[in-house]
Amino acid sequence: MNEAFDGRSFSRRSMLTGTLAAAAAVGATLVPGGAVARATASKYPFPTGKNLTVLVTGDAGTGAAGQLAVAEAAKKLFAVEQLSLAIGLGDNIYEDGAETPDDDEFGTKFEAPNTGLDVPWLMALGNHDNSLIVPGDGSWLEKGNNEVGYHARSPRWWMPSRYYSVALPANDPVVEFFVLDLNPLCSYIPQILNYWAPNGPYMTGQREWLRQSLASSPAKWKITCNHFPYIANGPHGNAGAYDGVPALLPHANGTYAKEFFDQEVLGRVPILLAGHDHSQQVLTPTAATKGAYQIVSGAAAKSVGGQSRITNPALHQDFSNLGFMVLDISPSSVAVRVYTVDIPSATARLAFQQLLAGT
Repeated sequence: MNEAFDGRSFSRRSMLTGTLAAAAAVGATLVPGGAVARATASKYPFPTGKNLTVLVTGDAGTGAAGQLAVAEAAKKLFAVEQLSLAIGLGDNIYEDGAETPDDDEFGTKFEAPNTGLDVPWLMALGNHDNSLIVPGDGSWLEKGNNEVGYHARSPRWWMPSRYYSVALPANDPVVEFFVLDLNPLCSYIPQILNYWAPNGPYMTGQREWLRQSLASSPAKWKITCNHFPYIANGPHGNAGAYDGVPALLPHANGTYAKEFFDQEVLGRVPILLAGHDHSQQVLTPTAATKGAYQIVSGAAAKSVGGQSRITNPALHQDFSNLGFMVLDISPSSVAVRVYTVDIPSATARLAFQQLLAGT
């Protein structure tokens, strides 16, 4: 996939080469993550009912016309039906993340567009949120902690730590969302002998937390929310082959991410939510996904302009239009609705719907 940065086009593989060379030149070092944030801002409350309507967006944080139109279309939809909460699947602050927890880009690229969608937003970290040298290299992992810090400053932004879960309703959960951080497994600069290494303290802790949390969760439905897809038919492609990067670079091509999914996620959850590919996809459950649906919702501000690398069976996919998704969750079922958005009129059109689980 080609993405435009500062008016120029770079291939993802060229970006990788440049990032590695630049990192070697400056002797880049990364440091461990910070402490869990404590909320001081008054937060919008979580829903208490058992029937939930969940807005799902990804790759939204541009502050540009596309994001504004998608957000406005969502507001129009939820003026006539009740919104329970929202999910942001990473790349929250384009192009290279927040510089501090008080960065004014939180205002222009999150708060202003989403004013009126006044519910908790479960936020995941994306590669652009952890940029070091080239936007989207995902290699300054400490930088993502600025978004954790923002949790204490916003009524809607929910990111109490880099990975976490939310069970709803809290007293008798129907669904539990597991928000993951796989950026250390996908960074362009290899994380080898430090805190962020694939088998280092951070990822080991996250693995143990996820394993125990999934096993102990009383929720009927368990859904993972993460920036990077296990499989995808957009230009980024499948984990283990992201962007056509060769196997000798297992960080950048998603090999470590694939191992994480294979070992910790598949077979334990029925639905995987991801962004990263700027498209909308509802991929068919297969033996490879152990019967799970991979949902890609990454078109809240950018599209891939029709580009794709279709390798996986799909129930629905759109590589041209901006849009968002909605999950309808009840004790008996989970269903998805896919909406495309007409930018000039900021209106949404229902493009696809599918029952994902239950009756």
